[in-house]
Amino acid sequence: MRKRRGHVPAGRVPADGTPAARAPGRARTAGARLLASLWGRGAAALLAGALPALAFPAPGLLWFAWVALVPWLLLIRSAGTGRRAALDAWIGGTGFMIAVHHWLMPSLHVFIVVLAALLGLLWAPWGLLVAGLLGGRPSAPRSVAAVVLVPSGWLMIELVRSWEGLGGPWGLLGASQWEFAPALRVASVGGVWLVTLLVLAVNTGVALLLVAPAARAAGGLSLVACAVAVAAMWSWAPRPEHVGTARIAVVQPGVVEGPGSVQRRFARSEELTRSLAGRDLDLVVWGESSVGVDPLRSPATAARLAALSRLVGAELLVNVDARQTDASGRTGIFKSAVLIGPGGPTGDRYDKMRLVPFGEYVPARAALGWATSVGKAAGEDRLRGTRPVVMTLPGGQGLRFGPLVCFESAFPDMSRQLTRDGARLLIAQSSTSSFQHSWAPAQHASLGALRAAETGRPMVHATLTGISAVYGPRGDRVGGPLGPGTSGAAVFDVPLARGTTLYVRLGDWPVYGALAALAALCAAEGLRLLRRPAPATPAPPVRTAHGSPGRPGR
Repeated sequence: MRKRRGHVPAGRVPADGTPAARAPGRARTAGARLLASLWGRGAAALLAGALPALAFPAPGLLWFAWVALVPWLLLIRSAGTGRRAALDAWIGGTGFMIAVHHWLMPSLHVFIVVLAALLGLLWAPWGLLVAGLLGGRPSAPRSVAAVVLVPSGWLMIELVRSWEGLGGPWGLLGASQWEFAPALRVASVGGVWLVTLLVLAVNTGVALLLVAPAARAAGGLSLVACAVAVAAMWSWAPRPEHVGTARIAVVQPGVVEGPGSVQRRFARSEELTRSLAGRDLDLVVWGESSVGVDPLRSPATAARLAALSRLVGAELLVNVDARQTDASGRTGIFKSAVLIGPGGPTGDRYDKMRLVPFGEYVPARAALGWATSVGKAAGEDRLRGTRPVVMTLPGGQGLRFGPLVCFESAFPDMSRQLTRDGARLLIAQSSTSSFQHSWAPAQHASLGALRAAETGRPMVHATLTGISAVYGPRGDRVGGPLGPGTSGAAVFDVPLARGTTLYVRLGDWPVYGALAALAALCAAEGLRLLRRPAPATPAPPVRTAHGSPGRPGR
């Protein structure tokens, strides 16, 4: 039977994989024409990659994270070629990075697009993985593998870009679920990594429901399995045990700009702290960069802070952003959490260990120093601390707490280490004053809920300009936050807890599980290639007695 000209047999997908190519005789829809266009498909990939950003604060559509990746997965699935799938994933990854970090544009300008495009390359191998598992008509076994491997591949991207030099773990997909109590329980078992795997598994399951009949059963079963897993963790995962409260005050001076802003901010913090006298406090916390001189080099500053401590009857945890000398004799600009008592500095000091790329140091400054002329990159590199520090308050409780500075609250391993070192309270001192009218303050404050749930320890997030917030040992909010631009002081009765979460005990086991799953895939593919029969060697041409090639019919 002869095939009609231009006919595409059922079940076969042309090389470009577009809906228009599947039915060339039909009128092309607007969507089909868009995806058939190189620029149109690129724009669709950019938009699809940016959609998950809506699940993060400030939009806060946390429910959207569970389906936000479906359009992107379906787009990659339709790529038709590995090269196109990798390109769709790269462009989508670039869109995601720009959307989640768009508030950096005033500081880095066009450089943020360059950085996003470079980091977006991490998604290219993931695109090949998605196309291989979801492309065509996935069978039931391949669909089940997709529910495991697609999330595992995404988690590897998050792991790589979580390195401090690449910007740190800002915008991890699991962090979007900071207000969802079941997700916080999951975080106590496997950290934010396990929440990310769960979110990706649900997205993959929903995509499978839409691609082919053979895959729908696997997609439905995967969604049921995710629900059962969450219910099991909710039921049996250890819960922190309440053991009293600590009365913590947060001082937020608000927006102070212009000449002399450092001194005026200090004076406003003094004024707010005096208003806390007689409140029976255990600790007063100031935000990041709240003190512009080293108290050890400025006796007048140390005396003013000590007087405040005596007035309120509690220690002050301030943050010094100034040229200092550390215990090893290094002199330079440090960002340090410094504990002040009635007699002045107590000697407890934590120097920030993980610095913000470009904001506090320029990576490979010899090559990238030109960034200081384009945006607001650091003119001088800050120096790093060498170890985490757990401080102890004097008095009956002897409360031990672990300080973090700025975006260190985004790193799960840092709060986990402080908990293992004996901290019963976590404190993050932050600023975000440069990004006051953006999504950044809300995104930053939300991280405290994840860190609290992971460790089973309450978290105090104190800032200069907002949002300052406090979270209990299960990640639930304590009291009301101090919003952006607010100048004020608030007192929180922070519930303390004891006990150890599974995440603190076991660490980043979801990451190792994802690595094992991907290694198993690579091993299976390697065995398949080894077992593939070698192509038959073509027989040499037949020659006649006279040495010329044989010619049939002669």
